[in-house]
Amino acid sequence: MSQTTTGAHPDATSAPSDQALVHAVNVTKAFHGTEVLKGIDMDVHRGEVVVLCGPSGSGKTTFLRCINQLETIDGGRIFVDGDLMGYEDRGGTLHRLPDKRIAAQRRDIGMCFQRFNLFPHKTVLANIIEAPRQVKGTSRREAEAKAHELLEQVGLGDKPSAYPAQLSGGQQQRVAIARALAMDPKLMLFDEPTSALDPELVGEVLKVMRDLAKGGMTMIVVTHEMGFAREVADRVVFIDGGVVIEHGPPNQCLLNPQHPRTRAFLSRMRQEEAAHAEAVVATVTGKASALEAVAAPDDGAAPEEAAGRPPSA
Repeated sequence: MSQTTTGAHPDATSAPSDQALVHAVNVTKAFHGTEVLKGIDMDVHRGEVVVLCGPSGSGKTTFLRCINQLETIDGGRIFVDGDLMGYEDRGGTLHRLPDKRIAAQRRDIGMCFQRFNLFPHKTVLANIIEAPRQVKGTSRREAEAKAHELLEQVGLGDKPSAYPAQLSGGQQQRVAIARALAMDPKLMLFDEPTSALDPELVGEVLKVMRDLAKGGMTMIVVTHEMGFAREVADRVVFIDGGVVIEHGPPNQCLLNPQHPRTRAFLSRMRQEEAAHAEAVVATVTGKASALEAVAAPDDGAAPEEAAGRPPSA
């Protein structure tokens, strides 16, 4: 088994407190010699919604992927519900767990990506029941009953027989959320779940996420949707250059940021939000104009044709 030796961080081997569902200590990660995470410390408590924000390339997605071991860490520790993720600690040295044990750890963590990653050849229902059937051994009857409940929850109760190609991007992302929830996760990770969507479809996905937050789901969300962060997050963490620059309640971090890099980032986000709003208005206006053009009679048409009746002889 491969080994990774951690640095001498004083709390590197510390287990989480009773309240913390996620406990990350001095997490480091590099790709091809470039440090992406430079010692991330973070606790996420049960029922808490934490939004990670920051410029592209700052390490947010990498940290998210390290939590459920889609990426290995180079140093530090990540605990989820008391379990050291991906490794076994032997005297201060991390030994990588076998793939089977890592897969078992991931069962309690749901993740939604920028892309929906649905099986294109399977129906919506089949996509949702696949993991419970294959991983947990749930009976087909029980898995399908749960899937129908989840589809109602995400507003797609009429789509169990549809295929992904028949759905909009927003609908596909809601199916992806339902699929993750089918495993009854303790923790949900969202990696920019609305970034690949057309502007008018963003709201339907954010509504589902709001409902999850209201229901007490523990969530870590990487997003540039600052309106969602202000409304739903319990805490905002600003990451830049692989380190936590600033963190705190949304009203503090988003409305009164203290660090210059946070202020610069939020200024750019406000500009993007304004452009996003303009895009939504333009899209809706364009669709309304198109409908009016279809509904309006041709000026040169006879009265009978305009009314949909054949012309009189």
